Amino acid sequence: MGYDRPGEPLVLGVPRAAFRPSPIFLALVALFVVSGVMTWHGYGNVRFDVFLFAVSGWLVSLCLHEYAHAVVAYRAGDRDIAHRGYLTLNPLKYTNPLLSIVLPVVVVLLGGIGLPGGAVWVDRHAIPGRLRHTLVSLAGPATNVLFTLVLVAALWLGYGNVGPLQFWAGVGLLAFLQLTASVLNLLPVPGLDGGNMIQPWLGPQYRRMYDLFAPYGFILLFALLWSPRINGWFFGALFSVADFLGLPPQLYALGFELIRFWRG
Repeated sequence: MGYDRPGEPLVLGVPRAAFRPSPIFLALVALFVVSGVMTWHGYGNVRFDVFLFAVSGWLVSLCLHEYAHAVVAYRAGDRDIAHRGYLTLNPLKYTNPLLSIVLPVVVVLLGGIGLPGGAVWVDRHAIPGRLRHTLVSLAGPATNVLFTLVLVAALWLGYGNVGPLQFWAGVGLLAFLQLTASVLNLLPVPGLDGGNMIQPWLGPQYRRMYDLFAPYGFILLFALLWSPRINGWFFGALFSVADFLGLPPQLYALGFELIRFWRG
């Protein structure tokens, strides 16, 4: 440990302030907790409570998804990622807040699926070894998988035993969003986490082709899901995994209906 200036400790050459959670992230966590309590006790408009609960929870998970990428990249050798603000969990530090925050929330409200976002820029040249590159890309989806399992476990323990239906509908929707984000992020699409996991292992010719298509990963994803056949396969597999985990379909369907509070 060293010091950048008197009283400012460093961690591997980076000020400790670079690791402190931002007030914006803490406010999102507070909103998630408060809206969860409001949903549990039925304060105010229940539909709006569930809306706040689900959307704030989804935003918190987006921040933690990107933080997972950043912290693994930092540990793997990219020290500058701390100076770019990615270790503070501040969504305003993301490289593209529109694609990483606004678009995923809009897709949640309109389609009820967890769209992956590309937000953290990693200096790949600072990270040695193909395995480390793969682990950096894997960290985000692994976070979504962990959230899925935690939320499903909460449903196993509490749904039907304690608390109101609307609260568990919100939890069910959040679990389904985490599941869709997990699956979408793991698809081997150029530019998405799943594609980035295999990119380091490609030969030079295929890597050049991958890098050519990577900036258009979102467009390619939408094009694939636009196909009725691929869309049917994807959601069929998704619902099968949800059923296997014991995630009640009527619960996340109710949650999706409740968050669209403007429909009355």
